[in-house]
Amino acid sequence: MNAVVDSIESFGLLDGPGIRTVIFFSSCSLRCLYCHNPEMWEKKGTIFTKEQLLERILRNKPYFKKNGGVTLSGGEPLLQIDFIISLCKELKKEGISIAIDTCGVGIGRYEEILSYVDLVLFDVKYADAAGYQKLTGKSILESEKFIDALNKSKKPVWIRQVIVPGLMDSLDYLEKLSAYLKKFQKIEKIEFLPFHHLGFSKYEKLGIENPLVDTLEMNVSSCEELYQEFINHYYKK
Repeated sequence: MNAVVDSIESFGLLDGPGIRTVIFFSSCSLRCLYCHNPEMWEKKGTIFTKEQLLERILRNKPYFKKNGGVTLSGGEPLLQIDFIISLCKELKKEGISIAIDTCGVGIGRYEEILSYVDLVLFDVKYADAAGYQKLTGKSILESEKFIDALNKSKKPVWIRQVIVPGLMDSLDYLEKLSAYLKKFQKIEKIEFLPFHHLGFSKYEKLGIENPLVDTLEMNVSSCEELYQEFINHYYKK
């Protein structure tokens, strides 16, 4: 059994607690307007067997210590579900903590993968069905299937929301987001991530039209102010 991997970050500090090996699996079925990794849309990259990937991970195990581990990211890791379930079984034998960074749009077997995962980093795309369809090109329904399985699993969730100027930086959107997050039963953390232009050069290199080429970056301090407004006045656990 093989996987297609875009890249591996050996000492990640941003994708879950502690020091983590982050595996970026190729392919994603969404076409988010603000995507900064369009090179991962297609299933292209380096081929790994389970044994090869496990060997790479185990090299870093001494650095994981108490809080670290492995984060399965992408792209969308749930599109390579058979492989990641098989890999997770081996990681559990090694006592390694597993996080998965996902938008919840895969091909099923959600209950099974969640039985091995210790933490879910859930990427909110848009907080209502119409906006989700417009932003991603897909229906929100598949992600809601994953959320149902996530709630049944009772696994902790970190929410991630990219803030794009003109799309998610209004008080009206904060109200929508607050209502949307009621779908989740075990939120431990919420992150607002400011939209940036770091991926713009990838669109040019790949010859892909960038739909947000004229959109300004989200100011970091303004993003933090919006987050504080959300936590203090809109978000109700």
